[in-house]
Amino acid sequence: MESTEFFDRHRPLLFSIAYRMLGSASDAEDVVQDAWMRFSGTDPAAIRSPKSFATTIVTRLCLDRLKSARATREEYIGPWLPEPVLTAGSEAPDEIVQRAESVTLAFLVLLETLSPEERAVFILKEACDCSHGEIAETLGITVDSSRQLLHRAKERVAAGRSRLTGTTASRRRIASRFAHALLSGDDAALRGLLAADVGLWTDGGGKVLAARRPLIGRDEVVKFLVGLHRTAFARVGPRGSLEISEVNKEPAFLMRVEKQLDSVYVISIDDEVISGMRIIRNPDKLAYIDQQLASRH
Repeated sequence: MESTEFFDRHRPLLFSIAYRMLGSASDAEDVVQDAWMRFSGTDPAAIRSPKSFATTIVTRLCLDRLKSARATREEYIGPWLPEPVLTAGSEAPDEIVQRAESVTLAFLVLLETLSPEERAVFILKEACDCSHGEIAETLGITVDSSRQLLHRAKERVAAGRSRLTGTTASRRRIASRFAHALLSGDDAALRGLLAADVGLWTDGGGKVLAARRPLIGRDEVVKFLVGLHRTAFARVGPRGSLEISEVNKEPAFLMRVEKQLDSVYVISIDDEVISGMRIIRNPDKLAYIDQQLASRH
């Protein structure tokens, strides 16, 4: 098989590894492109397993980026959220990855608590079913070290691991009811749809208006949402639009103002109530999903 054909066939897998490692779709695309350049420039006779070789290149490139990005993340203004990706229908860039929970925004944020090496081992084992032997070869470590890193990673994520409950259709129904309550400013309806300990995070990156701290609890979140109805959602109408779709395997609202993508609201639903909302407003993090939306039309 020619290298171009092989790489194109495995691109979704390589993208899914890079995206989970970096939390950025645009950076993941850059890594995959860089990996292709390195892959295609290697003598095929020297490659024992093309899939393992490509995975190794992508993983090591991601580790380099994570180590250099750590200081930038620490200086980030307000809550940091991953770059959202559209996963509705055939647009999903990680279509071959079956573990949907590992691509939710909540889980990607949870991965941020791991060291780069722990994250790499966890993703390669849990999301890609690599053996410890393959992981050890990829990272240049021993099999025992791989097992130890996975054990530590599992311990860290166990308590906060997100889960998708219900079906895509049931989650979408709840999201539709929530959208109606939000657009009408019905605080009673909003309260009925939110979990008592619901959390809300807004990522503006210091570039647009956004809450600088997480909001936790039904009362605080409802107050914020009612305020959104009076301000941000007042712009949805003749000058804007609101679309319900699926982002990172969860229901989401995509709000446009003056034809520009203004924000993405991702809704986490747990046992028929909304347990979390993540609002991405940083313009730098909306470019990739905006391109995905444009390619549908």
